[in-house]
Amino acid sequence: MGKCMIDHSLEDVRQKLADQTAFMPDELAARVECALTENGDQEFLNKVFHLLKKYDLADEKEREERDGKLLILVK
Repeated sequence: MGKCMIDHSLEDVRQKLADQTAFMPDELAARVECALTENGDQEFLNKVFHLLKKYDLADEKEREERDGKLLILVK
């Protein structure tokens, strides 16, 4: 994933999560949603957004890598 220069709002990230939830493990989606209510840091929002971006199009290996990175972010 390349470096994006756009800052994504909390609303943008929540919408992206809503779009991708059906493709994610339920527990992971719930943890990300919970973290979004607690953490409004811009760097965090941007990282989560880009891990969710095109999640539905990623192959299984890529999804597993993204899942791991999301879990690290939402701990």
